[in-house]
Amino acid sequence: MGVRMTATAMLRGAALIGLLSTASPLAAGQLPDAVTKAGVLHLNIDLGEALAKRLGVRIEWTEVAFAQLMPALQTGRTDFILSGLSDLPTRHETMDFIDYLKSGAQFYTLAKSPLQAPEDLCGKKVGTIRSTSFPDEIRKWSAQHCEAQGRPAIEVIGGENTPDVRTQLKQDRIDAAVQGSENIPFMMSQEQGVFKPVGPAFTVVYQGIAFKKGDTEFRDAVADALQALIKDGTYRKILEAWHLPDNAVSGILINGEARR
Repeated sequence: MGVRMTATAMLRGAALIGLLSTASPLAAGQLPDAVTKAGVLHLNIDLGEALAKRLGVRIEWTEVAFAQLMPALQTGRTDFILSGLSDLPTRHETMDFIDYLKSGAQFYTLAKSPLQAPEDLCGKKVGTIRSTSFPDEIRKWSAQHCEAQGRPAIEVIGGENTPDVRTQLKQDRIDAAVQGSENIPFMMSQEQGVFKPVGPAFTVVYQGIAFKKGDTEFRDAVADALQALIKDGTYRKILEAWHLPDNAVSGILINGEARR
């Protein structure tokens, strides 16, 4: 799901047009109604709406698959991305990021599962979205904590999107799954008693608002708006509403570094 922003005001002489997107399209019937309508998007929607208000624009939501986010940015079909998109050094050649949320890959499973600790996953099937960085991160964790300790490797099972992975988990086709740590508290609050985390996040990464390299004027305008939301408390209120106060950033980060 994404956002096309239509200008209702001008900023620095240019109408603001952008796209805010989630990690995957929503799949009806696979989650409770409240989650199907919002998925793991509420934080992004609320933050996007707050940024838009600050910038003097309005938002129209559209649907975009995760795999199409970066191509859409590079081809000019969108001017920026606000999503579960990780700020990774490998992406800095073509994009700049305003980091708005601390995150990390985290294991989770069904609440009824006997699995308790991450090491219990050695030799198990773990699902995640195949088009993200999570598959490689799981394999790296497995190499260090499973194979290096003489235990069997985790078998990584790719899924098309988050609802697909959760369905595989509920149908016992996989033993556990990996999701960004910012999504799990909301997921657990919406389906109480269904899921549980397995250990803390095992990576540290920031989620970022992505801009095409060189689009610094627009990037800085959004960074100014986010800084204002942090200063007036709006940003923290949004995170608290979605059980994410521990994921807050304290100030503006550009490509993982404090804004100069």
